[in-house]
Amino acid sequence: MAAPEHPAGTSSSPEADLAAEPLKAQTSDPRPGAEILNAVTAGFAHEANRWLELQSRYGQRHLELWMRLLTGKLDEETGEGDEKADRRFLSPEWRNQPLFDYLRRAYLVNAEWLDAAAAQLPLDAAAKRKVRFLTRQLIEALSPANFPATNPEALQRAAETGGESVLRGLRNLLADLEKGRISMTDESAFEVGGNLAVTPGGVIYQNEVMQLLQYAPSTPRVHAIPLLIVPPFINKYYILDLQPENSFVRFAVDNGLTVFLISWRNIPSELGRLTWEDYLDKAVFKAMDVVGSITGTPQMNVLGFCVGGTLLATALAVLAARADRRVKSVTFLTTLLDFEDPGEICVYVDEAYVAKKEADYRNGGIMRGSELATAFASLRPQELIWHYVVHNYLLGETPPPFDLLYWNSDSANLPGALYAWYLRHLYLQNELKVPGALTLCGVPVDLRKIRIPAYVLAAKEDHIVPWRAAFASARLLSGRIDFVLTASGHIAGVVNPASKDRRNYWVNTFPAATPEAWLETAKPVPGSWWKHWMRWIKRRSGRQVPAPAGVGSDQYPVIEPAPGSYVKARFE
Repeated sequence: MAAPEHPAGTSSSPEADLAAEPLKAQTSDPRPGAEILNAVTAGFAHEANRWLELQSRYGQRHLELWMRLLTGKLDEETGEGDEKADRRFLSPEWRNQPLFDYLRRAYLVNAEWLDAAAAQLPLDAAAKRKVRFLTRQLIEALSPANFPATNPEALQRAAETGGESVLRGLRNLLADLEKGRISMTDESAFEVGGNLAVTPGGVIYQNEVMQLLQYAPSTPRVHAIPLLIVPPFINKYYILDLQPENSFVRFAVDNGLTVFLISWRNIPSELGRLTWEDYLDKAVFKAMDVVGSITGTPQMNVLGFCVGGTLLATALAVLAARADRRVKSVTFLTTLLDFEDPGEICVYVDEAYVAKKEADYRNGGIMRGSELATAFASLRPQELIWHYVVHNYLLGETPPPFDLLYWNSDSANLPGALYAWYLRHLYLQNELKVPGALTLCGVPVDLRKIRIPAYVLAAKEDHIVPWRAAFASARLLSGRIDFVLTASGHIAGVVNPASKDRRNYWVNTFPAATPEAWLETAKPVPGSWWKHWMRWIKRRSGRQVPAPAGVGSDQYPVIEPAPGSYVKARFE
């Protein structure tokens, strides 16, 4: 699902390295427009000659475009790169009609100029990253493909359908305005508990924070040591239990693992005071207690995905401080522990933003999942915003069914207190990597005390947890580390079912001096990492025993069938 690092026509240029002495920008200014204006003004004053040279160069490019348009030679090769690779302009109308061909080419020149101008600004790295992000939002928004009057494909579709495509587009727009988000998939094609999240099991415990699911065995014998999964609480758990053919949970169950999984509650406003410690006590530690009681085993394996992995790491550090050895191994899937390089989301996280959120949630409240979904979509604006604007509204199309995008649109609310703490102490101050900097559940947090075996999966094209940051995170642990790098991005890299066996992954001994040194000598392995992980986890899952007749126990009877009611709840 990850998009290219730069939109077509806006690749990095030599101007990116021009600034010798970066100026400090007001990165805490909450007004993006003011920040850009301040940066541009400083840039003009600092390097006037370079700005004039840049303007002259791109002005000449536009003059050449005009001359070719007037002389009918617009279709000649320009040597400006492979513009045909841009998915927005694949329709032949963009080249067959001179006016639209000119609009396309002029836009790409302007986009390249804006990107070069942002790269040339003499700013510190953090300020430049934010300005370039905002510039990219502007570049993507101004594409001629986004407007009905300058999109020849939309005009032709309207003519061919007698205006029906326009009416369908308006209906799609009104429906999305009512939902408060852009539709990325045909949502009528999916139902949680109908054709998503259908692995058999039951809810065997619940409280105000979570429901705990246990999945029914599908093999006559199972491994004695169970697996507890802690998914991210920003979205809902069923990313790991989509349809049967790409369900990680079903894959684990079918391989003889006894699987328990936390299903986070979509938090209502009255629970907005819940904290990170509440999620440890009421969810992770309570789930561990229930798993131990039902299975009767002294140990378990645990798995955390994304922020679920971050929460799980803090839980393991607390257990280590308490000399609690109930966890035998841990798996981290695309998880940040070292937040020095938190990916592109850092453009949103600065002192001003965090202080505002702390003030907003001082007395409770919730961070709406829809806001987080919008922020993450903006990291890939062409792919996750404007593509759907064009196809849903201008062309009047219904997006095709796609289970990953259905899940992506099903966001969950967070307690405001937890969200503000998470931003302050992890993203902004990076205190999790510092031994003793955080105290949770009455004990200092020190990741170095986590000495159990760890399987750490990173995704090569991940823009939320950059793989080098995942590598740095793994170095904070003290046990044996199996570091695995998979192809694709944050979600598609993880949800790579063994049944399809697509893509590839890399393995190598860990640690290495640098991530680059690790990758340089890493062995590429074709297919899904799931099978590699399954061999790893089975070696740590004990002997095989007869499978239980059902799920739960006398103390923890089944409350309702999986997927449970919490995953179906929606709060706007």
